[in-house]
Amino acid sequence: MKVRKMVVFLLTSVLVMGIFSGCSGATSGQKADDKEDGKLTFSMSMTSSGNKYAESSPNINEEKWVKELEELTNTNIDLRMFPLKDFDQKMSLMFTSNDIPDVVQNVGGATTTGMSGSVEAGVFMPLDDLLNEYAPNLMKAVPKAAWQETSYNGKIYGIPSWLSNPSRRATFVRADLLEKTGLDQPKTVEEFLEVMKAFKKLGVENPYQMRENFKYADTILGAFDVLPSQFEVQNGNVVPKFFDIENMTKALETYKTMYDEGLIPKDFATLSMTDYSKSIESGKAGMWSANAQGLSNFRTKIKEAEPEAKIEIIPSPHGPENRGGHLLYSSLVTSYYINSEVPEEKAIQIIKFFEWMTTSEAESFFSFGIEGEDYTVENGKVHFTPPTTTKAIDEDGFRGMFWFVHDNIYNKAREELTEDGRDMMRYLDTIVSNEGLGTVRFVPAPESFSKYPDLAPQADDVGPKLIIDHMIKMIYGKESISDWPKVIKEYEEKGGNEILEEMNEKYKEGNGVIEMSN
Repeated sequence: MKVRKMVVFLLTSVLVMGIFSGCSGATSGQKADDKEDGKLTFSMSMTSSGNKYAESSPNINEEKWVKELEELTNTNIDLRMFPLKDFDQKMSLMFTSNDIPDVVQNVGGATTTGMSGSVEAGVFMPLDDLLNEYAPNLMKAVPKAAWQETSYNGKIYGIPSWLSNPSRRATFVRADLLEKTGLDQPKTVEEFLEVMKAFKKLGVENPYQMRENFKYADTILGAFDVLPSQFEVQNGNVVPKFFDIENMTKALETYKTMYDEGLIPKDFATLSMTDYSKSIESGKAGMWSANAQGLSNFRTKIKEAEPEAKIEIIPSPHGPENRGGHLLYSSLVTSYYINSEVPEEKAIQIIKFFEWMTTSEAESFFSFGIEGEDYTVENGKVHFTPPTTTKAIDEDGFRGMFWFVHDNIYNKAREELTEDGRDMMRYLDTIVSNEGLGTVRFVPAPESFSKYPDLAPQADDVGPKLIIDHMIKMIYGKESISDWPKVIKEYEEKGGNEILEEMNEKYKEGNGVIEMSN
């Protein structure tokens, strides 16, 4: 197995090096000089992040907020923006065209598919020494796990935008409905079911709002610590959490009870994100799971349909091991790589540009805009009116896209201006941050995942397709829950054994292992 991997790696490296031979940091649109009028000049590619304002711009480099960023940082940036839906394709074309800018943004880490093996092939420079000397605030602020994901062979290649706490999902409740039931906040799975049944008696259409693939509907799986996308170490070996037959059975039985008694939508397996959101926002849901940052939006939209609605975040229900919560996110959001052809002095200035992102000046600009135009400060207090029109909201989000490296857990400067924002931060700090189920991850991902895609966790899905399909059939009564051992056997026989063999080889070698916990 090791010989096969080495051959694949060498072939990939030779191919990529061939593509990048003769590559330089200069692009067709980049000015030849590193400095113009004393300004640092560099080129950079980035994603549009799906922002409508960004994707409709005729020339991103002429936008007001880009010009203001350049003024604040004494830079001249030649930006290339790739639409989010085409990001991977555009990245691939950029690499194969032999036209790579000075800085490349990636959605993910150093060795993800989008990077096309470029880090391994030496296209980007290791940054350890430069970061230690010229970006001490970044080195201190970024979590170790995020640095791991932007590293290769023990060297840091990417500068992360990060999450200081990987627990972001929360359990929401219509507190006004809970008050009508006369019940306390549920603490256990049994109490959770009791509240849902009470909601049903009140006429609530969906006591718990489910959606397809168990996305943002993994509360019960978390309570029993059997999230199918996660792995744990047992007796020195890495195994999927769904190998826990006893607790997986209990979780499935709970979901089946919820289905049989009408506590979740009958068509939950095909409900899209749009359907899920419409149900919640129209006041038809009693409890649901979502990112805690959505508190303000939920409160605003639900109150349009139900003016008396009260929306709160509560601790997720605990299972037999007195644990609960949802999946933990990667500590890495996006990352930034400097072309190895960039001269060291210029690379130092680029590092300083990213270090500036940690300053209070940067926080004020990206949070509020330009003082005197978009906000004012009186006696040390910021006065800022958030935008309300769709276009203005998109433009406000557009400015925030250029806060390239910072903690994405929440925008404290902005959130503390409103009651909803202060509530959200309090819930995140006191409830959500103490929840979440840990897992064992590998960077880069095991090669066998690409060989057996139906057995590999996909993005923020709760589990692999093979496992999700059986879970749905069992909840609908088309398969027996008691047959879960057969599901495990099917997983093993269809490629799971090979996946676990590779994982355990990496784990025992300490090769790219990230053990996430909370």
